[in-house]
Amino acid sequence: MSYPPKYHQDNDINHMIEVIKTYPLATLISVKNNEPLITHLPLIYNEAGNLIGHIDIYNPQAELLKDDNDITIIFSGPQCYISPSIYATKQLPTWNYIKVHLKGKVKVIESKEALKQSLITMTEFLEDPDHNYVLEPDNRSMNGYLDYIKMFEISIDSWEGKFKLSQDKKPQDIENARAELVRANQANVKAFLNKVFSSN
Repeated sequence: MSYPPKYHQDNDINHMIEVIKTYPLATLISVKNNEPLITHLPLIYNEAGNLIGHIDIYNPQAELLKDDNDITIIFSGPQCYISPSIYATKQLPTWNYIKVHLKGKVKVIESKEALKQSLITMTEFLEDPDHNYVLEPDNRSMNGYLDYIKMFEISIDSWEGKFKLSQDKKPQDIENARAELVRANQANVKAFLNKVFSSN
C-alpha cells in the first residue's frame, strides 16, 4: 500500500524540480551510529541534474558528507491548515502541503576554484531576478572563508513528491483550497513575524 494515496503523490520530475528551485532551503539528513544529524541549508539544482551545496567544516554533519555516503534531503513548499469553512461542500479539517523527499549519494568537491565559482553561481541564482547584489571573484570576505567551507555534490537516486492539495475533492473545493494556501501563507508569515519580533 502506497502512502500518501496516489492522488497526493506527484511523480512529475519537473514539478519536483520547480519546488527545489523555488524553495531551495533543504533539510539534509545523515545517520551516524543510528542517530540522525540534520542541517538546513540551500541546495542548487544544476544542469547535470545534481544538487550542489556548501557546509561549514565545523558543522558535525560535515564529516558525514563523504564520497558515496548516503543522504536524505527534504524540500518544503507552502503548507497550511484547511478549514472546512472554505469548501463549497461538507468536509472535515485537513492540512495541505508540498514536500519533496530525495535520496542520493554525496561527492566531495575539493577544488577551491570550483568552490569559489559555486558560491558566486549560487548567489547569482538566489539574487534572481533583480540581482541587486553581485558576489565578485575578488571579494575578500569570501576568499577568507574558503578554507572553512566544504563543497559537495549530491547525485539523486530516488524522487518522491508529496503534493497534498485537496486533489480528492470536487473542482470548486480544490480551487478554494489552492486560494487558501496562498492566502494563509502570506497572512501567517506576517502574523508570525509580528509576534516573534514584536518590539513590546
